[in-house]
Amino acid sequence: MLRPAALLSFFLLAASAPAHDIPNDVTIQAFLKPSGQRLELLVRVPLKAMRDVDFPRRGPGYLDLERVGAYLRDPAKTWIADTIELYENDNRLPYPQILGTRVSLPSDRSFASYDAAVAHVTGPPLPSDTTLYWDQALFDVLFAYPIRSDQSRFSIHPALARLGLRTITSLRFLPPGGAVRAFEFTGDPGLVRLDPHWYQAASRFVVLGFEHILDGTDHLLFLLCLVIPLRRLRALIPVVTAFTVAHSITLIASAYDLAPDVLWFPPLIETLIAVSIVYMALENIVGAATGRRWIIAFAFGLIHGFGFSFALRETLQFAGSHLLASLLSFNIGVELGQLLVLIVLIPALQLLFRHVVAERMGTIILSALVAHTGWHWMIDRADRLRQFSFTWPTITATLLLAAVRWLMLIVVAAGAVWLLFSVLRQRAGRSSMLDCEAAASVTEPRP
Repeated sequence: MLRPAALLSFFLLAASAPAHDIPNDVTIQAFLKPSGQRLELLVRVPLKAMRDVDFPRRGPGYLDLERVGAYLRDPAKTWIADTIELYENDNRLPYPQILGTRVSLPSDRSFASYDAAVAHVTGPPLPSDTTLYWDQALFDVLFAYPIRSDQSRFSIHPALARLGLRTITSLRFLPPGGAVRAFEFTGDPGLVRLDPHWYQAASRFVVLGFEHILDGTDHLLFLLCLVIPLRRLRALIPVVTAFTVAHSITLIASAYDLAPDVLWFPPLIETLIAVSIVYMALENIVGAATGRRWIIAFAFGLIHGFGFSFALRETLQFAGSHLLASLLSFNIGVELGQLLVLIVLIPALQLLFRHVVAERMGTIILSALVAHTGWHWMIDRADRLRQFSFTWPTITATLLLAAVRWLMLIVVAAGAVWLLFSVLRQRAGRSSMLDCEAAASVTEPRP
């Protein structure tokens, strides 16, 4: 009969064994280079990610390097080749040929460049007397795919998420005669076009912008605060236009590295976004005049544009050489998402104020709920902001020139929005005057 202590140890070991099957964090390095009629893919993964493979060991867990070479081709196929799809001009490439496999030390730095990595993978293996624990080793593989031309457009679907609970893939694409393009994916990014056409990049970023505005609760609450007291398309056009122009300015400027590159800037922007929500909600509660709301929407739009840029940092790698087209497409997606929100919000608010609660009381209640949420966000984000030490930037000619450019851009954009608002107001005044004249002519008695 087993003793209680032995029985407890048995159950603890049995319960803990599956926890080591899937590694927590897996970092994958890869190179992809088309050359002539062959596309070479170099991959480096931790050997412990090759699950269900009983690699030969010796001693207290050292790899038996004299025999391990015969065990490397099967996991290279099962765990890497089977999970990576490569396309040439949208045509999937056939199954690759394995040109080389080897085990490497965790201190090896050959994957710093493509040439060094190829020489390492195709070079001699580690000496058989090397002491290397199996769960610390790196696994390097060189694949070759047949292609028609190295001038084709290539795409990749690296479905490597199953290698770990959290996988990060760092891919460097080396087109012939071009600059190296670096990508970094978390999990499974889906199909990635390494050199997209402009319309392919544009369509991807339209979807990203549409999804972002629908997922961004803080942006939606700000939009709700803008809509609550207006709810008429004619009154909303200048406000939404001002907000759109403003966030487009800072979004594009950030993408071209014109925004401050300091650690405290993102938490500052997140705090100011929360402040904008609280301010707009309080303005609705006190019943402030909405005639100049487009100015406030423009000012806060500049802040929200920086927030959009933070969400775009990891996705701009998919723009290829079409950065501006991708940014404009992202803005289009954001505007489509805002339009959808307005289409839903305006009728819903109309029904709420007509059948459920009086307009003034409903405005106060909704705005108070939004202000309560925004206040908690503001406090939490301000606490995170206090963790960063603020240092004033050094006043240089470059900094002053950048400030002047920003100021000129903001003034020009604000003037354009004001001009648009004035034109719309004049047209509205003319149409109302014509309507009054038409009504007067109808009611005027005939002689």
